[in-house]
Amino acid sequence: MNNRWYGTMAMLLGIISFFTGEIVTFIMLSFILMALININTTLKANHKKEWERKER
Repeated sequence: MNNRWYGTMAMLLGIISFFTGEIVTFIMLSFILMALININTTLKANHKKEWERKER
């Protein structure tokens, strides 16, 4: 998925959390989501580098 999809989902969850009163939960889950996205991006980059190295 790309960053636009993540932004759309975050906005949707933010609107829902505003009406349900769960703002703090939304903020904490946003931090967790950002960390997981960073981990996923790093793992993909490492896998791509490893794959390119093995092809040589």
